[in-house]
Amino acid sequence: MRLLLLCTALTLLFSQAVLAQPKKPNVVVIFCDDLGYGDLGCYGHPTIRTPNLDGMARDGMKFTQFYVAAPVCTPSRAAILTGRLPIRSGMCSTKRRVLFPNSNGGLPPSEITLAEALRNVGYATAAIGKWHLGHLPAYLPTKQGFDYYFGIPYSNDMDRAANAPKGRDAFWEPKSEYWNVPLLRNEDVVERPADQTTITKRYTEETVSFIKKSKSKSFFVYLAHSMPHVPLFTSKAFSGKSPRGLYGDVIEEIDWSVGQVLQTLRDEKIDKNTIVFFTSDNGPWLIFGNHGGSAGLLREGKGSTWDGGMREPALAWWPGTIKPGSVQTGLATSMDIFTTASLLAGAEVPDDRVIDGVDMRPMLFGTGRSKRDKVWFYRGTEIYAVRKGSFKAHLITKPGYGRAKAEKHEPPILHNLDMDPSEKIDVAGWQKEVIADIMKEVEAHKKTIKPVINQLER
Repeated sequence: MRLLLLCTALTLLFSQAVLAQPKKPNVVVIFCDDLGYGDLGCYGHPTIRTPNLDGMARDGMKFTQFYVAAPVCTPSRAAILTGRLPIRSGMCSTKRRVLFPNSNGGLPPSEITLAEALRNVGYATAAIGKWHLGHLPAYLPTKQGFDYYFGIPYSNDMDRAANAPKGRDAFWEPKSEYWNVPLLRNEDVVERPADQTTITKRYTEETVSFIKKSKSKSFFVYLAHSMPHVPLFTSKAFSGKSPRGLYGDVIEEIDWSVGQVLQTLRDEKIDKNTIVFFTSDNGPWLIFGNHGGSAGLLREGKGSTWDGGMREPALAWWPGTIKPGSVQTGLATSMDIFTTASLLAGAEVPDDRVIDGVDMRPMLFGTGRSKRDKVWFYRGTEIYAVRKGSFKAHLITKPGYGRAKAEKHEPPILHNLDMDPSEKIDVAGWQKEVIADIMKEVEAHKKTIKPVINQLER
């Protein structure tokens, strides 16, 4: 009898110990499409109202020097999910810069996504929104570590219908039926063309639903908004509300979406065990005028390796862990999210391949400085620029869009971004040692690049 009581007591103690163990932190990544550095209130926009994102910055951390790995959609998305420069996975090309509905390639199964890394340690995983890493069955999110998917497989301006207005006329007064973009649930098409007027709202509802269903275990949600990529659409509740016009309406609905996600985490009492990252895939599509965003004081936009194309607004939120009102001026990239989230979850960071993401935990927790000292600026498969510390050297320059040819610079153009964030003042003439050091870094970096199958040209 005593033995039975002892066994019962030990079982109860063990059960209580297991229950008392802290759950691994949930991870939410909110990734916009074509959002500019200057498009949010907390980054200085004078008329776009973003109270939820401003609150996220007030209660968490704002990054001022956060970069993505490419100035266009597909390679940037490959990088955030793998922690690797897209040239390492074949997800970049100089000819076809993104995947199209007639592309045969996608993110190779051999790549390890953040979803796979976290699912391997018990996380529930969901991808909601724009994918753009391969629309064929072998490349969909459900084959890349995600338990659940709801969204569109490529950009919302693709698959243009035959009856749509020609050229850019289709964008000024857009209708969903102008683009035959499919909306998928897991691997099944549930709507075609997708009703884009309600798409931000529905992405939000799906995210909230998944969080509520998964709250008893650790989860990872990758919410990749289709907006503000043109064509611009918003629901009736936000239409005509912003002084910034339709573009402002779209950003304000995204802000509402962020608010819904954060409030759900609070309501479910899991906010203190959840880290939320917010950023965008590349800079604003400037050629679309008022239908495109703003890079603020940064030069150029989408498609360009000037900072306006690849430096993004970025926020991190984790109540009780990240100090409220923190402003992080150290270098960071979207690839760092892969490494950081993996380490927070207790997942192994792959050691059988080059991982370009670094651990951001010292930055987030206020225990140390950034571990990153370099940022690579690729346009397709070529290195256009390199940032090391405060200095950025441009080996090649080209406007984001247009017919202007790429221009090589020997010696490179050099800017001190701490003093000249708009990249206007070339200091190469009196910083020859800096240029020599950066060029050594370029040669060393090139030796780490191994030839792979180019997925975008398949």
